[in-house]
Amino acid sequence: MSPITDFDSLRRAMGENSEQPEGPARNARAEHLLLEAEKLNIPLAVIEALGHQLKVYNYSSEKGKMFVPFARLLRMWDERPEDFDEYETHALHWVFKWMSAGMLGQPHIPLASIEKWLGEMEHRYRLAGHSERAVRSAEFSVAAHVGNMPRAERAYAAWLAADRDTMTDCHACELHGQGWWQAHNGRDEEALELWRPVLEGEFTCAHEPHTALASSLLPLLRLGRADEARAHHLRGFRLVRPMESMRGAYADHVEFCTLSGNEARALELLAERPAYFTDEGHPRSKLDFLSVVTLLMDRLTELGLGAGRVPGPAGRTWTAAELAPHARAQALALAARFDERNGTEYVSERARARMARRPLVDRLPLGVRPSGASPIRVPERPVSPGAGTSAEPGTESSGDVALPALLVEARRMSDTLQPHAVEAWAAVARAAEKAEAAGGDAVLEPRDRAEIADHEAMALGPGATGLFERAAELYTEAGDPGEALAARARAAYVHALAGRVDEALAAVAGPHEEILALYAAGGTGLRQTASVLMARARILTRRVHAAGEDLEDAVLEEAVTAVRAVLALVEGHTGEDVRLAARAAEAQAMLGELAGHAGDVETAADLSARAAGAFVAAGLPWFAVEYEARLAQLAHHLGDVDGAERALRAALEHGGPYLEPVGRAQLHLQLAEVTGGLGRVAEAADHALEAAHWADEAGEGPTLGAWARHQLGGFLLRRGRWAEAAEVLESVLPDVTAGTHGDGAVVQALWWLGDCLGELGEHRAAAERRLQAAEIARHWPEQQDHATLAHLAASSLEQAGLTDEAERAYARAGELWRTVGDAPGLVRSLRARAWLTLRGEADPDGARALMADAVGECEAAVDAAPDGETRARLTAELGHTHRQFADLLVRMEDGGAADDDGEALFEEAVAALDRAIAAFAPLGPDTLRDRCRAELAAAWLEADLGRPADAAARARAVLTAHGEAPEEDEAARSLRGEAERLLNAVTEEKREPVEN
Repeated sequence: MSPITDFDSLRRAMGENSEQPEGPARNARAEHLLLEAEKLNIPLAVIEALGHQLKVYNYSSEKGKMFVPFARLLRMWDERPEDFDEYETHALHWVFKWMSAGMLGQPHIPLASIEKWLGEMEHRYRLAGHSERAVRSAEFSVAAHVGNMPRAERAYAAWLAADRDTMTDCHACELHGQGWWQAHNGRDEEALELWRPVLEGEFTCAHEPHTALASSLLPLLRLGRADEARAHHLRGFRLVRPMESMRGAYADHVEFCTLSGNEARALELLAERPAYFTDEGHPRSKLDFLSVVTLLMDRLTELGLGAGRVPGPAGRTWTAAELAPHARAQALALAARFDERNGTEYVSERARARMARRPLVDRLPLGVRPSGASPIRVPERPVSPGAGTSAEPGTESSGDVALPALLVEARRMSDTLQPHAVEAWAAVARAAEKAEAAGGDAVLEPRDRAEIADHEAMALGPGATGLFERAAELYTEAGDPGEALAARARAAYVHALAGRVDEALAAVAGPHEEILALYAAGGTGLRQTASVLMARARILTRRVHAAGEDLEDAVLEEAVTAVRAVLALVEGHTGEDVRLAARAAEAQAMLGELAGHAGDVETAADLSARAAGAFVAAGLPWFAVEYEARLAQLAHHLGDVDGAERALRAALEHGGPYLEPVGRAQLHLQLAEVTGGLGRVAEAADHALEAAHWADEAGEGPTLGAWARHQLGGFLLRRGRWAEAAEVLESVLPDVTAGTHGDGAVVQALWWLGDCLGELGEHRAAAERRLQAAEIARHWPEQQDHATLAHLAASSLEQAGLTDEAERAYARAGELWRTVGDAPGLVRSLRARAWLTLRGEADPDGARALMADAVGECEAAVDAAPDGETRARLTAELGHTHRQFADLLVRMEDGGAADDDGEALFEEAVAALDRAIAAFAPLGPDTLRDRCRAELAAAWLEADLGRPADAAARARAVLTAHGEAPEEDEAARSLRGEAERLLNAVTEEKREPVEN
């Protein structure tokens, strides 16, 4: 901390403090600087220090401290206005508005005092000659706060009718206030239209678009514009997060998460700001925050999570059920203090209404990684079952009365291959157990028990051999030997699922021979026979898979023969029998799979498409999903991107509500990759977002979800949505690891994030991310990416003002460019170092030497170019380097950095520009504008050197070059305009009379 020895050092210290993060530390420093200012015995120094203190209080959680420094400033103004310079005079009147808003937020200040202050503000503004616009705006705020709607409407109209002047709030703040009033009165469309210039960045200030983005969240949800709401949350929260003073806007984001099915993220936001529970400096924003906390805790309790631990005031642990009444009591007590001051019940009514809000959407995926900061796991929202299903499993009634109906429904579902048939048979089993436990007679026949065991085994998968055998015994007891053989065949297939293919083949051999004999004798039906043949075909197909690269033709042929036997059996017999239709479709798919193993990808794709179509035609679209997903892979392999997209969309459509979350995530992720590759980036981002959401629902957030978020960040980056992309990429970095996703994915995530941060002006952070990526890429055999990242990091360091670090990084990048043989990269690094050297060290000779090195490297590369295209590219780079050399020389003269004679530097610069023109000239139309810009730069220098004729000739050459350019060509129009101005300037100079 530098000592304060004079007014200049005080001003520097206040400027440095203004750049510090909002909060008590910055406020304490401002208080110290006021003490130092008083020691200087300069009235203006004290005035400026008081103004600085007032400003940092206003932009912090200690807004209540503003009134003391302002009262002192006002007294100084009344006693000696001549001590105030023009700026401080303006600032004093400006902060009258802060006082009005600040008083409203402090319930201990009487309403009469606020009204008196409003009159004082109006009087002083009139004396100073200011418009009443700011006064009417302040009056509107008072009326709206106390709930005096007629007065608020009058003041609002007067506010808009009054002229804007230097005391008027900035456009961004005014539009936010006007939009807030429209939204407050239920006019969401009008509010969003008023906010539009702020949201789009046309008008900005210290707190905008931060507050407009926060205020827009619920209106957007109410209007069904969920995508915009998501984007505004990600972008807006990034702006609000580091600003301690924005507790009200922060509460808006917590509320948005609570009402959009993102309760877990709402808890994470609370955990980031523990001080917001207790900060007393601004009671009004505390009321907003506690009202939203109450809303969230009530919502969690409603979801059955009241016993879960949640972030809360320090000093103890909290559950949602405990924090809800605590926050409600505190909020309503604060509201009551405001109402007592205001003489109305309006503030309490608004707080209760906010606490009672209901979710606006069931679930809005945000794309950001759940941080796991909260110990509460918010349950998944149920996916509604589709047509053909019964009530949710487990909701059936029990006992003898319900059991027959449950049996009928379960049998219907299994006979028609409905997705929840297994659950329906489990419900039958539970109901039967209850009936038997109640002491009733045997309620199930052997056939019923067989089907229960059969379906229970289907649910178990690889561990189901014993249950299938039990089902076979019960089918035999029920007099159905064919179904018993089918159950034994299913048991055999379980061995194959466990990798015991030979054991499976041995186990299925008996049932296969027996079923064929039984069917031939008329002792069983087509269904049972097809089931056994299909089990054997599946086992043989598994053997093909297991063989891998050692696959023998005989093994493949045996599997194909077995599958064709299924088709031959059921062909012509499917009719209305869904089970047989499903066997035929599956057989087609298996033949396609086997064709793929044989290397016939086209046939594999054709058969997969036929199988999917057959399932859909049979009324079993959910079975088509697996084969449509496989078809997408095959189509992609064949280069049929459109076909891959059609198959993936069909899979999503046909899977409907029956798709498991992980399957849905995979399909959306594949669609993201396909549509992104086709340049449909907005659509690709939507699919990546859905993939991330469903991966989280499946518990695959750190793996599949991380990859989806990684892709989402890239797509948002491509759309120029830097803040959203940065939020997503920062959230996913902990999960994207070299071990799971590969170090290439890690580098790409860091690279993208660095690009986003650079676009957002966060250059130091961008440099850190790019350096992290470069450190990983340093170990790769191919060093091109390492060089690129090192160069980008150097650029970020330069933009962050870290000159020494940037110079070292550019030097390192240059070494890497030389290593990989990238001459343009090397030349650009040398040019960048030249400019840094001139600006940072003011070393003109060093800067000139580096730029000369850049020219030399580029000329050598041109001479060594292996082909015409490369030579043309390098020649253009040489032209740019000569142009920059000329600019450097001019800058040296303008800044007085060189000992050289200014005229000599200009002459050298003209020569460098002529070399640039000579380099650009042979390259034709592609570099015409670059050549003309160099020509104009040389022309201005010629004019400065007293050679108007030469300058005019160059200007005319530019006009000739662009004489036929169309009017819509803005670049050409700009060059023509500059050439004409130059011509006019040198012509006027020639006409000036020569003095005797």
